[in-house]
Amino acid sequence: MHELVERILHGDRRAAARAISYVESNHPDKTQVLQELFPHTGNSFLVGITGSPGAGKSSFVDKLIGYLRKKGLTVGIVAVDPTSPFTGGAILGDRIRMQDHFLDEGVFIRSMGTRGSLGGLARSTKEAVRILDAYGKDVIIIETVGVGQSELDIMNIADTTAVVLNPGGGDTIQAFKAGIMEIADLFILNKADLAGTDKLMREVEQMLDLVKHDAPWRPPIVKTISLQNKGIDEAWQAFIDHQEYSKQSGEWQTRRASHLREEVMEIVEYDMHQIVMQQLRSDAYAESMAKVSSREVDPYEVAGKLFQSLVREK
Repeated sequence: MHELVERILHGDRRAAARAISYVESNHPDKTQVLQELFPHTGNSFLVGITGSPGAGKSSFVDKLIGYLRKKGLTVGIVAVDPTSPFTGGAILGDRIRMQDHFLDEGVFIRSMGTRGSLGGLARSTKEAVRILDAYGKDVIIIETVGVGQSELDIMNIADTTAVVLNPGGGDTIQAFKAGIMEIADLFILNKADLAGTDKLMREVEQMLDLVKHDAPWRPPIVKTISLQNKGIDEAWQAFIDHQEYSKQSGEWQTRRASHLREEVMEIVEYDMHQIVMQQLRSDAYAESMAKVSSREVDPYEVAGKLFQSLVREK
């Protein structure tokens, strides 16, 4: 057994942090660590929090952490920040917003950049969540970037997904366009003390009548005022209600099995991408790529030959 795995299973906080650094940097030992941790996972409740920028996701998560800790639950937070396409650096602002919990041994917070991922969730986010699962956190919160369509990625990781909206932001129409309405298991109407809350509530109800009119689970709508610590208990109860429904209906097992199938495909796609990129950078393909650049041959021909060569090798 890898020494990091042994330490993580014994509750070593630094070992968990080191393992997440391994997945971020694609360390040579990463796969071994993840493989050995896998049998010890599947016990945490995975909660997804998404929504538009400025909806108050981080302030809501901050208060939710405090509420869960008072209930005696340990919490892991993976906050996915946008990565600059130019510098590769991430904003990582959630560490600042949640600083009150940093000295709490029962809370583990990690901010991660999207690193060019097609969706708002970094490829390594799932692996970080798995490490925190094996580390023994009761609840793991995944807070995503909140830039529309890319947030659909959260479907492939969370047991329960909450969409955070706030009055006056045109959120419902944007969420409906992006398809986020369809992935929500519950809605959090944050900043509910602002004007327009009742109007937003009606709009969400109307959207649900269209999207979820025949669904066995109709997402509840919970009003919160994070800055005043109001509505957090009702929000958590909505998460628990969905968890119980999912387990009783069989959706819990179906969703988790689907997530694992998706993860297998992502691993295969990533490994294939690495192999193909290595081939294209080799001297053997330098001439072909030069011909593509001069338009003597087309990209489809080169790609076809490369694919055939990979198939023959297998």
